[in-house]
Amino acid sequence: MTLDDQKLCALGLAVIQVEAEAVTALAGQIDAQFVSACKLLFHCQGRVVVIGMGKSGHIAGKIAATLASTGTPAFFVHPGEASHGDLGMITRLDVVLALSNSGETEEVLKILPLIKRLGVPLIAMTGNPVSTLATVATAHINVAVAKEACPLGLAPTASTTAALVMGDALAVSLLQARGFTRDDFAWSHPGGSLGKRLLLRVSDIMHLGNDIPAVHESAVISVALLEMTEKKLGMTAIVDDHHRVVGIFTDGDLRRTLAKNLDIQHTAISQVMTAQCALISKDILAAEAMQIMEQKKINALIVVDANSVAVGALNMHDLLRAGIV
Repeated sequence: MTLDDQKLCALGLAVIQVEAEAVTALAGQIDAQFVSACKLLFHCQGRVVVIGMGKSGHIAGKIAATLASTGTPAFFVHPGEASHGDLGMITRLDVVLALSNSGETEEVLKILPLIKRLGVPLIAMTGNPVSTLATVATAHINVAVAKEACPLGLAPTASTTAALVMGDALAVSLLQARGFTRDDFAWSHPGGSLGKRLLLRVSDIMHLGNDIPAVHESAVISVALLEMTEKKLGMTAIVDDHHRVVGIFTDGDLRRTLAKNLDIQHTAISQVMTAQCALISKDILAAEAMQIMEQKKINALIVVDANSVAVGALNMHDLLRAGIV
């Protein structure tokens, strides 16, 4: 059998079309049952226990992860393992969200009496509103699809996509209802890029102590160049007798100075420095420092305390290493 490029593209497009239609049809299922499910999840005093077998189990795991990362504590329990001890994870304060396209999955139905005995609210997400799971549920969300994208009608494709999208609809609706913010999201994703942008402060990445490039305002240009070379930040702070920052001398200032043919052994750095330079506090977010650099088109910043004394320094490379850029 040969592979035909056009036929492969047509097959791929057909799958996308079928699944897109399945997702579009879900709009009609955002109804009173969806609202009831949202309220059960919103008022849950424990955790949301998401269960499902096979492909539904994979979708259930993703839904649990999405709920947990958006302000609704949740975890996945395999229904096969539940009847062998894992059911002990479910408490009377929890809510169970069960996924089964047929609504008749044996492993899920087997643990329903135990769930009912605990008095735990049950939300069912199925493609069969008259199934056993749907009829015993406290709230039932219909995720039926007209057909699977699989031409044999066997492999769960459109049905799993529909369930995944409905799970996202639940999670995002709850996120908004709870007033969940970007900061809240960052706290649950400290290792991600968003977490770094929202949590990492200048004090976490700045250079300290002897690593801060600084020379007195009376120093000559050559001394400032030696300091810049040693500290390798592409700049040096210029300070007065009280160690307060009065200016900065950068690689850009150096290029402009060399163009003037000044005597670097005898010219004071105060004559060529950039006065009234941008200064930042160690307490601001590293992402804010990056914005300042971008707005002012500079590559380094001096960090000062309330008295304008240099307490740190950082450049764009520090932000790159920290994952801010």
